Amino acid sequence: SGDRLYFWLLVVSLAVLYNCWAIILRTAFPQINDKITYIWLILDYSCDLIYIADILVSMRTGFLEEGILQTCSTKMRRHYLHTYEFYLDAGALIPLDIAYIFIEHEPAFRINRILKFHRFWHFLDRTESRTTFPNVVRLASLVQFILLIIHWNACIYFIVSREIGFGSDVWVYPGVRQEILNSSENTISRMYIYSFYWSTLTLTTIGEVPPPYSEVEYIIVTLDYLIGVLLFATIVGNVGNIITNLNATRLDFQNKMDGIKAYMRFHKIPQHLQRRVIKWFDYLWTYKKHPDEEEILLSLPDKLRAEIAINVHLDSLRKVAIFQDCEAGFLCELVLRLRSQLFSPGDYVCRKGEVGREMYIVNRGKLEVVSEHGTKIYAVLEAGSYFGEISVLSMSSAGNRRTASVRSVGYTELFCLAKNDLMEVLDEYPNIKEKIEKIAKEKL
Repeated sequence: SGDRLYFWLLVVSLAVLYNCWAIILRTAFPQINDKITYIWLILDYSCDLIYIADILVSMRTGFLEEGILQTCSTKMRRHYLHTYEFYLDAGALIPLDIAYIFIEHEPAFRINRILKFHRFWHFLDRTESRTTFPNVVRLASLVQFILLIIHWNACIYFIVSREIGFGSDVWVYPGVRQEILNSSENTISRMYIYSFYWSTLTLTTIGEVPPPYSEVEYIIVTLDYLIGVLLFATIVGNVGNIITNLNATRLDFQNKMDGIKAYMRFHKIPQHLQRRVIKWFDYLWTYKKHPDEEEILLSLPDKLRAEIAINVHLDSLRKVAIFQDCEAGFLCELVLRLRSQLFSPGDYVCRKGEVGREMYIVNRGKLEVVSEHGTKIYAVLEAGSYFGEISVLSMSSAGNRRTASVRSVGYTELFCLAKNDLMEVLDEYPNIKEKIEKIAKEKL
């Protein structure tokens, strides 16, 4: 299932990140290997077992072919074996570290393990699609990639410094104070932090670093500057996109609100009415986030749109007494015809004596059933309540007069069912139509 595969990708990603961070670190600072060799070996070969298991999992992972999920074991195996991912996975498991038998423990022989990095990309893609905060995931992954590049550059700098000779010039480690080389400050953490600091300054080009002297040093610094330029462009571009995406909905909403304000100023709408409109937009942003929900749903296929409508509205419709014993198919048809309506404080949903052609279900907020002039309150309707069912029960096309006025106390969201929509559905369910006609005669 999708959840099991996602969890497995998390496990594989942890193994990939371990190899990406640890291999180059242990190559640059071999003192780390000497202290806890057995722990590194356990971690290394545990990751190798995960890599091997991942190949088996990939052979059992379904894929889409012309929109159809293929779950045949033979097809899944053949499909995986003909993808570039198989060659990367196989290359990542080439046992170059068998050289441990002939030479001392050297983590650099495991460098091919980073070929598995594509699985980490898959994990990030699935995380973005599953989370409600994809921009946070994108920002976190961007920071991780930046730190990983700086980390690799720092380790390479230290390796080159070691090969050239520590203290041979001001560019190599320690590069500032020669006496540090033989002092107690020369710990692994001190060496790594200095290298990371140098790498950060070089790649970001925001600080002064000692100039290179040898040809190798010039080549490394030149490559670092080129990588730094690309890295800076990537950071600016990605952060800009993330910030734009974070504010996209808000900006679109604000543009619509500004347009309404300009329209009201141009037509000299009274200030009290302008304030009501602005408050309505504030409420809409606070609770619904998007004013064009129906427009968004229209972009979905009919089947998906129907399933969403059923999940959102079906429970509310079941609370209406006249629909409680109706079959599921009938209720699903009605659900697709429910429309959401929003009322501001003091708005009248309906007035006594008006011809009613809709019934309402309270989804959020509070309503008052009041006298014709609104001076007396007869009842209070809260979420889950319904009213106006008498208007839709009438079998005549004209509709019935409202028997009371209903006023919104605060901002209230209602689901509206039109009489014409109910009649269309009842034509398809004659048994239910007879039942509702009986209920209508009793109530009317």
